[in-house]
Amino acid sequence: MATKSRSSRSRSSGTRKRSSSSKSSKSSGRKYGKKAQSKISKVMREYGKGKLRSGRSGKKVTSQKQAVAIGISEARREGDKVPRRKAA
Repeated sequence: MATKSRSSRSRSSGTRKRSSSSKSSKSSGRKYGKKAQSKISKVMREYGKGKLRSGRSGKKVTSQKQAVAIGISEARREGDKVPRRKAA
């Protein structure tokens, strides 16, 4: 009975190298800075209580997405660490 020896098969030793672009290109793992996070959570608390109003018109904000957008734009205006806007 002829059997193939295991040495003829190529196997990796189990340790793989990670690609260099996985994390090293980012400045840090956190997308939003601590100040930006606190600003957004403050705005979301206002939204939850029903006190959040939009810019010029002063209408009550009813959308959760809109509330997050307001928090992000306020943080961006203050210069907090927030990801860039996506190009249209």
